Amino acid sequence: MNSQKSPGPEASELPARGSCRAAGRRLKLRHLLGVVVILALLATVLLRSFVIDVYTVSQDSMYPTLDDGERILVEKGYPHEEGAQRGDLILFDGTGSFAPYEGQSGVMAQTLEQIGHWFGIGSPPDTYVKRVIAVGGDTVACCDDQGRVTVNGEPTEEPYLATPPSAETPASETSFESVVPPGRVWVMGDHREVSIDSRALLGAPGGGMISEDRIIGRATDVFWPWDDRRRLENGEIDG
Repeated sequence: MNSQKSPGPEASELPARGSCRAAGRRLKLRHLLGVVVILALLATVLLRSFVIDVYTVSQDSMYPTLDDGERILVEKGYPHEEGAQRGDLILFDGTGSFAPYEGQSGVMAQTLEQIGHWFGIGSPPDTYVKRVIAVGGDTVACCDDQGRVTVNGEPTEEPYLATPPSAETPASETSFESVVPPGRVWVMGDHREVSIDSRALLGAPGGGMISEDRIIGRATDVFWPWDDRRRLENGEIDG
């Protein structure tokens, strides 16, 4: 007589129960991974919206300070309570000022540019980087007998220019004199020969001055290309 016992129902169910437990663990792991991804995306959105963001330079007007194609870190929340400061490198929305001068992109192109910005390709539409030369209440003019821009009658030192100003090579080939209204800034590119900035928009709405509420942030660092990473100097301009 065969003395071996046939497996009971409990033994036959063991593999099935083990499979269910493994499947449950995999499902929990997928859920956990999904939560981690969502939290990471949320943290990235909050960081880029309120703390620091990444922008790609897509212009030559800031040479030699910035090169076309470089990626820069931008401090959000600027300007602070003290307002914009002379010498700072700022990013701003040029809609209503710079954008009409150069021609605005279509809605589809703007949408694609905005999506590209979030994936690290290019910058949002109608975004510009320039240097603050004068702030609200200042009188900015060019040029004195040594070719320098003056702020409130005082000549400025601009070591970031490729060519030091002189009577033969002034800081601006375009002469100007303007009083900056409160809450606005006068901006210029460091590559004065090619920069479209406040000088070119004196006859436009706003007189070429940028409203502080259009400022996106202050450029602080170049972080790409990696071999060219550096801190950006936001030099003080006396006036």
